Amino acid sequence: MAFIKPFNAVRPAKDKVSFVASRSYEEYSKKELDCILNYNPFSFLHILNPGYRFNKRVSGAERFKLVHNRYLEFLEEQILLKDKEESFYIYKIEKDNFNCCGIICGTSVEDYRNSVIKKHENTLEQREKLFANYLQLVQFKAEPVLMIYPDKKEITSIVHNEILNEPKCHFTTPDRVTHSLWQISEKSTLKELQIEFGKVNSLYIADGHHRSASSNLLSLISKKNNPNHNGKEPYNYIMSYLIPESEIRIFEFNRMVRDLNGLTPEQFLVKLDSLFRIKKHGDQLYRPGKKHHFSMYLNGSFYSLYLRKSVYKFTNALSKLDTQILYKTILEPILQIEDLRNDKRIQYGYGKRNVLKMKDEIDKGNFAVGFGLVPLDVEEIKAIADAGLVMPPKSTYIEPKLRSALTIYELDSSGS
Repeated sequence: MAFIKPFNAVRPAKDKVSFVASRSYEEYSKKELDCILNYNPFSFLHILNPGYRFNKRVSGAERFKLVHNRYLEFLEEQILLKDKEESFYIYKIEKDNFNCCGIICGTSVEDYRNSVIKKHENTLEQREKLFANYLQLVQFKAEPVLMIYPDKKEITSIVHNEILNEPKCHFTTPDRVTHSLWQISEKSTLKELQIEFGKVNSLYIADGHHRSASSNLLSLISKKNNPNHNGKEPYNYIMSYLIPESEIRIFEFNRMVRDLNGLTPEQFLVKLDSLFRIKKHGDQLYRPGKKHHFSMYLNGSFYSLYLRKSVYKFTNALSKLDTQILYKTILEPILQIEDLRNDKRIQYGYGKRNVLKMKDEIDKGNFAVGFGLVPLDVEEIKAIADAGLVMPPKSTYIEPKLRSALTIYELDSSGS
């Protein structure tokens, strides 16, 4: 059963929250990053990019220590303030015709180790160690791990009742996404939520596999180095954002490959014919509409590919995924792409207009062929996680994408 823990979040001062909160650091272009650092002194990006004030690139342990210094300065200047009471935080995101409303809390690394918290992606050991080292030195977490749970009316009722109150912050970002945050510190409500989540069998990581793995590694290192370890230390928890599974949106990643592995387009089509029923659509844009159907753009034409199920066997949850089918029928055996994560011959794209971008890149000669897929669904993700399997890289692009620094989880139990 899932255990959740309230915590004393560090949050931006109410009059500065829209200036402080940021997207994930990797999402910014250099031009956009420079603009924010030049003109917004309150941005959390100043903490993450501490060499800016010295006009110097810093990396490794030097950068991590400076990140901690910038964080302390934001506290000293009261740009960031620490809540006095342990709390859960309701975070609502509204975008276009989509909204989600969930709870920011601490989840247990023990639950992660015991597979109460389940994953569907592999992580890279080097990245785990790097981020664990980062957390050791900076002593805070600023972006929650996105997790989902089966819809539960009792939890939804509590959340909906709480958001009738005035939020602690409410703002809209330039990308037209509205963010609202409520603080729950009433002990009876905290307990009620803990009881209800205690009835939830599994939490599923939707986004943040490396952050979860790094939090687990950090807790093991910290436990080893702490002779007075009691299991209640902040390093035993992952700052998480929990939403009902009905409130995530899942998009597909399309695939583009730079060459046909020495084949002509005609030879390539002949090889595909044994595994797919193929229909040519010419220059008419085509998107697949159901599972095990694919679109392909090759040599100036769109094609639909329908899997011949008589020659492809479903053996487990992984074998049924369209991303795995594409890998096992085309990418690996015909195009000889074995390492989907690191092979430079393959590139991934997502978004509403990605099919047009894919066509344009292939028409320019930058790639030889592109494949479109239908998005995976929640049940497929859960089936993979429940079976202890992992998906191919870039199987899903999941929303919501969370703002950093709306709530900050401190790892130093002695306080800053």
